[in-house]
Amino acid sequence: MLRQVMVGGGVSVLNIAIHALVMTTVVSVAQVRGTQTKSHSAMLLMAVMVPTVLILMITHTLEVLVWSLAYSMANAASAGADYVYFAFVNYTTLGYGDIVPVERWRLLGPMTAMNGVLLFGWSTALIFEVLRRTLARCLDIQE
Repeated sequence: MLRQVMVGGGVSVLNIAIHALVMTTVVSVAQVRGTQTKSHSAMLLMAVMVPTVLILMITHTLEVLVWSLAYSMANAASAGADYVYFAFVNYTTLGYGDIVPVERWRLLGPMTAMNGVLLFGWSTALIFEVLRRTLARCLDIQE
């Protein structure tokens, strides 16, 4: 069990670091973009929100790939399993159950799900904050 917690914790920390790097970059770029754009409210909102959400989706996909690499390195599923699919199912908490982890790695699935839920929540908070700040700029509201 300790090995599973160590591997799952290590992958989670790596994904948190990836997410933190992307989040700080997105916030910085959104702030700069928001101050440079002098367009209509709808155009500014689209110019900031579409790239923000797209970048976060790409980031989550990268984090799933990190999990799939860990699964592959640990041989955490039966032979011939699609590790990327398995990681996506766990990370998104979809849980089809058509691929199950091998007994010695069964805690990696729930750890992946916990990591995914937390990072999705963090992304949602960022999307809301970028939206709030962009709308405030559009309406010239003091933050």
